[in-house]
Amino acid sequence: MSSSAAGVDALIDEYAELETRLADPAVHADAATARKLGRRYAELGPVVAVARELAGARSDEAAARELAAEDRAFAAEADEIAARIPALEARLAELLVPRDPHDGDDVVMEVKSGEGGEESALFAGDLVRMYTRYAERRGWKVEVLDSVGSDLGGYKDITLVLRSRTPSADGVWSALKFEGGVHRVQRVPVTESQGRIHTSAAGVLVYPDTGEDAEVEIDENDIRVDVFRSSGHGGQSVNTTDSAVRITHLPTGIVVSCQNERSQLQNRARAMEVLRSRLQALHEAEQAAAASAERKSQVRTVDRSERIRTYNFPENRISDHRVGYKAHNLSTVLDGDLDDVVAALQKAERAEAIAATEQGA
Repeated sequence: MSSSAAGVDALIDEYAELETRLADPAVHADAATARKLGRRYAELGPVVAVARELAGARSDEAAARELAAEDRAFAAEADEIAARIPALEARLAELLVPRDPHDGDDVVMEVKSGEGGEESALFAGDLVRMYTRYAERRGWKVEVLDSVGSDLGGYKDITLVLRSRTPSADGVWSALKFEGGVHRVQRVPVTESQGRIHTSAAGVLVYPDTGEDAEVEIDENDIRVDVFRSSGHGGQSVNTTDSAVRITHLPTGIVVSCQNERSQLQNRARAMEVLRSRLQALHEAEQAAAASAERKSQVRTVDRSERIRTYNFPENRISDHRVGYKAHNLSTVLDGDLDDVVAALQKAERAEAIAATEQGA
């Protein structure tokens, strides 16, 4: 038995074990465990389906060949089955290429205004609307954890959590992990009286919502917890009690705020989950950097010169500079139709993963 065949057999065994565990009502008493198992089960599903189809085709071909020795009528059927096998083998090989382990995870997203003042905050608001509409198209849930609005209705800073409603191998992270970086906009701002086109930018940071599954440990001595009153858009107070929570991780300087929950205790618990997710993402990024000096990272500063994507309003054009993607449908993209942009980025990621696998073979 080849090592690849043994690997497929191990995945089939794991899939069967997961199926048994998920059928046990006791497992579902722990929602986090059930969700984790469900994601892995969904991830293995396509692999197992193709592996079984391939095994069936090989078995059917062998049977048809055996029958053809006595009746030539079965030879054509054997040839027809044999013709399907290479495509199934190629599909299985593609499915076995290592995936991003976080592809099934939900996402925490931070959108921050940058250069451009009020216009940048308005653009940040446009990006939030774009991601919210995209989430609605995909059937995901969107939760606002914290936001600092601007005077004209945009956002200076906002933190969202985007969640899929059911476990899937292609979760929120598989689509939105490419959004981290600087997004540049070119248009005539509403604050511009002369009709001149301005360029401004907003920054997006995304990381998997690993929450309780994060492997990092947080020392209580390493955090500072501040409480304050929840505020609405533009800073207007909407709560008469100090229920909002801001947690500062002193060693890294990471700050996480949450004011969405009803109580201070709930906000603190949710903020700690987000902090663990951020620290996990930072830990994994440091590991990747140590393994490869050419690691592509998200841009942490909102500098217009280090953009990943440009939104040009006069030309109704969107350009993703990492993969050379360009289309003149900016208005529909901003309305949440991100499918083609995401597909181009996923295709490039897949090609890179396949090339890396072939190099290592």
